[in-house]
Amino acid sequence: MKPLSIAEIVTATGGELVGNDTGRTIRAISTDTRSLGEGSLFVALRGDHFDGHNFVGTAVENGAECLMLDTLPENADELEVPVLLVKNTLYGLQRLAKWYRDHLDIKVIGITGSNGKTSTKDFTAAVLRQKFKVNATKGNLNNHIGLPLSVLSTEEDDQVCVWEMGMNHAGEIAPLCDISSPDIGIITNIGTAHIEFLGSREGIAEEKASLARALPENGTLVVTASCDFVDYLIERSHAKTIVAGNCRGAVRAENLHVLESGSAFDLCIDGQDPVPVEIKVSGKHMVNNALLAAAAGYALGMSASEIAAGLNGAELTTGRLRRYDSQGITVIDDTYNANPDSVVAAIETLTDLPIHNGGRRVVVLGMMAELGKHADTEHLRVGRLAAEKKLQVVSVGQQAEKIYQGAHEVSESAVQFENPSDAAAWLKEFCKEGDRVLFKGSRMAGMENVMNEAFPQT
Repeated sequence: MKPLSIAEIVTATGGELVGNDTGRTIRAISTDTRSLGEGSLFVALRGDHFDGHNFVGTAVENGAECLMLDTLPENADELEVPVLLVKNTLYGLQRLAKWYRDHLDIKVIGITGSNGKTSTKDFTAAVLRQKFKVNATKGNLNNHIGLPLSVLSTEEDDQVCVWEMGMNHAGEIAPLCDISSPDIGIITNIGTAHIEFLGSREGIAEEKASLARALPENGTLVVTASCDFVDYLIERSHAKTIVAGNCRGAVRAENLHVLESGSAFDLCIDGQDPVPVEIKVSGKHMVNNALLAAAAGYALGMSASEIAAGLNGAELTTGRLRRYDSQGITVIDDTYNANPDSVVAAIETLTDLPIHNGGRRVVVLGMMAELGKHADTEHLRVGRLAAEKKLQVVSVGQQAEKIYQGAHEVSESAVQFENPSDAAAWLKEFCKEGDRVLFKGSRMAGMENVMNEAFPQT
């Protein structure tokens, strides 16, 4: 971040300064005492199972130059650093981020959607780095805490910021838009992620549309051609729209084909000559994510050849269809998370991959979270689909049993394991050279543990 005086932070947050202003500048903001360093402001957040106020002493020891608190500790006089006292530290962090964003001369791209946010962010950052200095969301910093920290990590010479906007409940996207003031909004799709809390796809669409509504008239909304809510989203924005998709839209892919190492297609942008692209990951949904990134580059004046160069060199965050070899077995790591739409996309991707010399396609699935009353139906559906695609289905964990039941309706070869180690042992025995094995499940399913036990990486 660009250096801020303590006086500026007081103004930004509307807080009260307790103690003397040391005159030192703040060059980093952290909510974790383990990541503090010289010139840091420590924000003591409260959560259901933690309270940052309990670690104030550690924060000072680790180099905090200033503390943002909502309650003064008994030993406040002994802290030797100034305290910024606010009514609520989370609100104080958010106010500071909004103030900081308003003082930056940058273009902001906000990304939301049921699936593909992180991959789209990775593609978009790779594209834009061909022409601009880019700040992009790191890790999973995409919620009411993470997004303000992403904003505050922006450097003074950054030109474009690419920030994810995640949500679980209604009313969460609009405040993120208020903090970040996006110029370009990308809505990847409207699926069933978090349907437990939003009730229906219509409810999910309404929440995601908060990004469309937040865009200025001179901004740009980027949407997916194949999304059945595309007209709904466009109608809710005053910004101009770019539609992107496979064989459809102003930004599109043509002549798409799957390669051993990823996906190849011609990038076609209205008014420009087609340019060949080869991304390092398979799957039609990943091509779609790349096209959304291409549309963002197009909106910022980049040429098709510049965009293609970024896509060709893009590296995705770990756990997104990453491949590695284990004694001749191709392991596909898609363990980062799962919902019905992303599982279907993974199944389709595995189905499209070529196999040779008697190789088999194996899909190892864990449970999908946050489905509420839809859980049984959706687990049955993805299991049935995987078996219909002639995949060897392996479900892991008691909550994934409906996947097995759905698959077993179609194929007697489907297997179910409650214990992850038993699943790993079976896979080591069953799989042979030439097989392709894909792992997928929600975070709480811990499918990466099964994967690493069955096929350790050397």
